[in-house]
Amino acid sequence: MALRVFNVLGREKQDFTPMHEGRVNMYVCGPTVYDHAHLGHAKTYVSFDVIVRYLRHSGYEVLYVQNLTDVGHMLETGEDRILKQARQLQAKPMQVVETYARSYFEDMDALGVQRPDISPRASAHIPEQIKMIETLIAKGHAYVVDGSVYFDVTTDPDYGKLSNRKVEEQEEGARVRVRDEKRHPEDFALWKRAEEEHILRWDSPWGEGFPGWHIECSAMAKKYLGETFDIHGGGIDNIYPHNENEIAQSECANDAPFARYWLLVGSLTVDGIKMSKSLGNFVRIKDALAKYRPEVLRMFAISAQYTNPVDYSEESLTAIKSGWERLMNALRLTRRQMNLAPHSDDANAFLATVEATRRAFLENMDDDFNTPRAIANLQDFTREVNGLLNSGQAVGLPVLQAIESAYAELGGAILGIIPAHDGSDSRSAEREEGLIRLLIQLRAQARANKNYAEADRLRDELARLGIILEDRPDGTIWKLE
Repeated sequence: MALRVFNVLGREKQDFTPMHEGRVNMYVCGPTVYDHAHLGHAKTYVSFDVIVRYLRHSGYEVLYVQNLTDVGHMLETGEDRILKQARQLQAKPMQVVETYARSYFEDMDALGVQRPDISPRASAHIPEQIKMIETLIAKGHAYVVDGSVYFDVTTDPDYGKLSNRKVEEQEEGARVRVRDEKRHPEDFALWKRAEEEHILRWDSPWGEGFPGWHIECSAMAKKYLGETFDIHGGGIDNIYPHNENEIAQSECANDAPFARYWLLVGSLTVDGIKMSKSLGNFVRIKDALAKYRPEVLRMFAISAQYTNPVDYSEESLTAIKSGWERLMNALRLTRRQMNLAPHSDDANAFLATVEATRRAFLENMDDDFNTPRAIANLQDFTREVNGLLNSGQAVGLPVLQAIESAYAELGGAILGIIPAHDGSDSRSAEREEGLIRLLIQLRAQARANKNYAEADRLRDELARLGIILEDRPDGTIWKLE
């Protein structure tokens, strides 16, 4: 089955065919770095991490660009987010940017999100933005008013094609405060003159000022990926005005299509309302990581189709944690049995189950990166694995290795929810395993000596630590609660 994706540009599922065989150029709108990232950011960037992982797993060479917005992202009040935070913290704007850029990458690293190939900053690409604005003015798509430059949406007959909004249907002031100097209420700023108190400012042909939010992505995407590239990603909440304005200014400046496939991620919600800092209904990634393993947070982020919203609650995360533990317990049991696997093998037929799981998993990922169905494939596989390993029949090393390889490839390399070495470095995992085995041996000795009180105490102490013992005919095994 060939990869098919839901292209928001056209609102249909399409076969994915990159411009250049074997290569994918991809741009994703990154965060505005003015505060710590929250779980809404985790959903977006874990989703694109899985998409990039799967494209690479499928054999594509991917050039992944994700920007950092450090200037020009304006609040509804017309205030720059970076400058507002700088004033509140009594810090320099670039000090704020550096602090929260580092924080963002720390969070992404902790979640196992592979870093983009290029992470350009808006403030480092002012010349490219000015050049594109000059081109738009020369072509009659933009106009200058007292040191500011605006894009004239009426000059683009395709304006609104991504969000399906028509210029003539918009009411004045529907989304942002309309400035009298604009010709049309939907016109948007490419360059803003800097008022006297505005700290972030650059020289330009129109006077000192700073770029608008939208122009940065157009300029940086062109610089690193060319006038036309394969995939543009972002959050569905930015489809208008940000993504719509990107298309308009890019295609009018370059006289070429912008992005061929638009993949937009649904929001993370709380009681049906988008998680956001402005509403105060957010959970920082750092706080969530203090309570849950990163793999659990990843599994939560991709528990729904990337295009759909996911509603946050402690109950939903607890359920995801239980599901993740079931996967890991089966994998831990597999790895333990690999150490004692017999040479004979009564379970060779199980290799067909492994291959069927892999095939179904990849088919679901080819269907617009359908991670919830792919996770369901792993959960079904886990039930089969538990049935096999608890059946009492001899399971040889080749079958156990095939099981472990399936978890590592599908759950690990692609989804990023299965850690190598049980979530720690190999030496720590070996120490943990050795200590638990030692306690199991001490308990077995106590039982052999008919010291049942001591045996029960050891069992209860392990249970208190979340380690459950299971006595079987072939010995005692352990799993996490």
